[in-house]
Amino acid sequence: MNNIKVYTNEDILKLTRRRTGEEKIGEVVKSLSKDWKNDLQKSANKFVLFGIAEDIGVRANYGRAGASTAFKPALESFLNQQNNQFFDVDLVLVLGEIFVDDLMNDASELDLKKKTDVIKLREIVSIVDARVTEVVQFIIWLGKIPLIIGGGHNNAYGNIKGASLALNKKINVINCDPHLDFRETEGRHSGNGFSYAYEENYLDKYAVFGIHEQYNNQAALNKFKHDPARLFYNTYEAVFIREELDFKLALKQCLGFVKDLPCGIEIDLDAITNVPSSAKTSSGISPTQARQYVYQCATNTQALYLHIAEGAPILSHIKADNKTGKLIAYLIFDFMKGFQNK
Repeated sequence: MNNIKVYTNEDILKLTRRRTGEEKIGEVVKSLSKDWKNDLQKSANKFVLFGIAEDIGVRANYGRAGASTAFKPALESFLNQQNNQFFDVDLVLVLGEIFVDDLMNDASELDLKKKTDVIKLREIVSIVDARVTEVVQFIIWLGKIPLIIGGGHNNAYGNIKGASLALNKKINVINCDPHLDFRETEGRHSGNGFSYAYEENYLDKYAVFGIHEQYNNQAALNKFKHDPARLFYNTYEAVFIREELDFKLALKQCLGFVKDLPCGIEIDLDAITNVPSSAKTSSGISPTQARQYVYQCATNTQALYLHIAEGAPILSHIKADNKTGKLIAYLIFDFMKGFQNK
């Protein structure tokens, strides 16, 4: 099976709102054909943008569905940015999205109240893992940088494994997240992508910026306590409530911990105040601080990829929120500009 649903030039133009006297990113950005691997090998573009429209991993972690809805509005916002002097559009191309329609259909039939269905759901997450791993591995093997939008944070595992296999060594990761996502390896879901990658030796050092103290179980915290050479976090409360260190210093701690090896950049939109996400928070960092985090990570690490996870602009119980797509587009541009400004 071809694991990519390729977005053609025609698909991209349908999402682009053209205006006389202006040129939008979507009018000029490069796309690929169905023979995307061959096209990608011949391309000179550094960044490859694609989505993962799934929330199976979130549901397998007993979370709210909705993370499958982030990619389309994010891509639309990205494509409708102005093509101007502040960014070279030739640096990036739009690939499309990882094919998960079949898996989303299979997952929709399952009931989380049944233990056997939870097990099946977690088995489906493992299939998502394999598809993400294959795509990320190929892109990084070519020396390019994946820009990955959406899905649950379960996809961190595929990102890390794919990057590690491409480089044939363990990688570091920095994550901005209220949660460590280091739950038990009890079957795959959005809460244990990093613990699986760590136990399977794809992940070397892991730093988490700004966890929320009462939203992490003691078992996960103990794992960080027992391996301080490879696992590090600082807390939101230490920075913003008790003011024991400031934002810049806290971020510098995390960046210093991971900068010695090629590094994946992860951000969970749960970390940002009032952004529709799988676990929306009323007390988090600001959108500006999220943008600073992404920019500084791109500038101060050997960045391998960017993954923006858990955005859920369309949740069943609330009206659609188009600001989430716009914020994701900001983060993508901040990352690419930071990478270029090293």
